[in-house]
Amino acid sequence: MPVLHGILVLRFRSSHHFAAHSRANFGNMRSASNFMFPVRFSNLKFLIGRNFKFTALVAALLLAGVLPSWAQAYPSRPIHLIVGFAAGGSNDIVARIVGQKAGELLGTTIVIENRAGANGATASAAVARGTPDGYTLILGSASQFAISPHTQPDMGIDPLKDFVPIGTVAMAPEVLAVNPNVSARSLAELVALAKSKELSLASSGAGGLPHLSIELFRKLGGEVNILHVPYRGGAPAATDTAAGHVHGIIMDLPVLQPLIVDGKLRAIAVTNKVRSGSLPDVPTSVEQGMTGLVSVNWFAVMAPAGTSEDIADRVQRAFTSAAKSPDIVAKLAATGIEPMTQESRAEFVKFLRDENARWGEIARNAGFTR
Repeated sequence: MPVLHGILVLRFRSSHHFAAHSRANFGNMRSASNFMFPVRFSNLKFLIGRNFKFTALVAALLLAGVLPSWAQAYPSRPIHLIVGFAAGGSNDIVARIVGQKAGELLGTTIVIENRAGANGATASAAVARGTPDGYTLILGSASQFAISPHTQPDMGIDPLKDFVPIGTVAMAPEVLAVNPNVSARSLAELVALAKSKELSLASSGAGGLPHLSIELFRKLGGEVNILHVPYRGGAPAATDTAAGHVHGIIMDLPVLQPLIVDGKLRAIAVTNKVRSGSLPDVPTSVEQGMTGLVSVNWFAVMAPAGTSEDIADRVQRAFTSAAKSPDIVAKLAATGIEPMTQESRAEFVKFLRDENARWGEIARNAGFTR
């Protein structure tokens, strides 16, 4: 069906009348006695003349479909959700599962973009410099927003200044696991073994959450002889541990779960206060007496600094509702990930400050300086 383009002309009784109307409908605009803009109609062209008076209701109905793109309700186009790690990892899994549902709730498509590098710091820097219009967001983790600022200070990223915090959506505890040939079956036995000889523990890379979890274990274990072996990613670290090239590993549960279930790794402890529903028979570090060994990788959404409160609140509601949806909870659980949300953005800000303070101290104790 052909579409004709017409011109809608509104003539106002005075410049004061136009100014009041424009503030109500368009924000601050240059006053004029006539306001003209294009309108699309089907098989019809209207020209509404000089003496026609509109009621507020009629004007609102006419204008509702012809506002320019900058004035349309958010969101009016796809949202890009940046992930600072490779596809298939914990961050990517959470982004794709929760992001799809959040997009449905927002009435748009959320496109996942993987920009791996520097424990997520590369993606963080890119998004921090992004346009604060709500169409570029980042889903990151504890490594990006609570640890990298202290272990990679050269990146110049401050999560509390360079972003508008939205909220967490999920979490995955770290798991301390060993090759089946290692004799230890508990934290106490592993500490005793590490005091008698050197034990190698793998991580996904220097300066990330698994690395600092190893440093935390080293500190809490006392005079233990631990060799940290950093890899470029969780998958190769887990594969080498299962092959016996290193004695053990601390890593996100989703990465280790298949190897633990298949018997290629033995889980020693879940580093959390409560047991994981995915590994209900594995005791926590707290249960085993190492109460300070709590290491949870949480996943949160952030927006560039300058993003409006209205957009930030809308995104927070959508992602929080998505994370709590029964179908999403089930999908996350199948990968060893659990939902984790706050009631408000203010609550998340407090959580983020506390996590930065805690991991900042652990990083300094491990020899990182800022």
